[in-house]
Amino acid sequence: MLKVLGLAAFAFWLIGPLVNLALWSVAERWYTPYKLPVTYGTRFWEVVFRPSGDAMTSLGTSVGIALLTVVAALAVSVPAGYALARLRLPFRTAIMIAFLLPQAFPSVAIYINVARIFYTIGLAGTVPGVVLVHAAHGLVYSVWIATAAFAAVDRDLELAARNMGAGPLRAFATVTLPLAAPGIVASAIFVFLESLDEFTATFFVGVPQVTTLPLLLYNASMGGNYQIASITALILLVPSVLFMLVIEKFLKADVLAKVGQ
Repeated sequence: MLKVLGLAAFAFWLIGPLVNLALWSVAERWYTPYKLPVTYGTRFWEVVFRPSGDAMTSLGTSVGIALLTVVAALAVSVPAGYALARLRLPFRTAIMIAFLLPQAFPSVAIYINVARIFYTIGLAGTVPGVVLVHAAHGLVYSVWIATAAFAAVDRDLELAARNMGAGPLRAFATVTLPLAAPGIVASAIFVFLESLDEFTATFFVGVPQVTTLPLLLYNASMGGNYQIASITALILLVPSVLFMLVIEKFLKADVLAKVGQ
């Protein structure tokens, strides 16, 4: 009996907020003391998706920033991950820990100072500025997963290619990189989702010129427009669920076993 109650409580805790979002997204009238919406409809969905609305523009901005963030993060994490996995670097552990530093301090304090610095160099309120802070945050995932992906590749395969006459770059491009690609793709998806959902960095660095979907959700909820906020949250949920299913297929047990080693 206790096990059933525990599972029911867990299901309510997990699914309850999603059910509430779904109800608010179709609630045209909902007020106390009613426990459920008084009037249902899709009027607010039409408001969100109409051409003159801000939701689709903000979604496009969010996706564009997330894609640029992935490119910037992979440009650092692929060579860094290969070096950390293959080379005997001094202070390797310290380097790995350094990529965790963006997560080690309160984000608000960091982004306030980043915004001040970016303002002095002209990056505040720009897409490149937002991409830079998103990429710095995303390196936590991309470097560690890329390092694990390269460490999971058998060195003997690369050595075999070298013995057959392939140079270092060709061996890397034709053997090591394709075998490490699933882990790198998984890290790219993690970075994409992190950037797509990022609010704090965008708020301090991008506002008011750069408006992403999380900022639109925040403005709608603070303005008491819970229908628009709920629909926006559901839109953000779709890529997260789809990409997490993809990650499950790409991240193998041998890659996960190498994380942190």
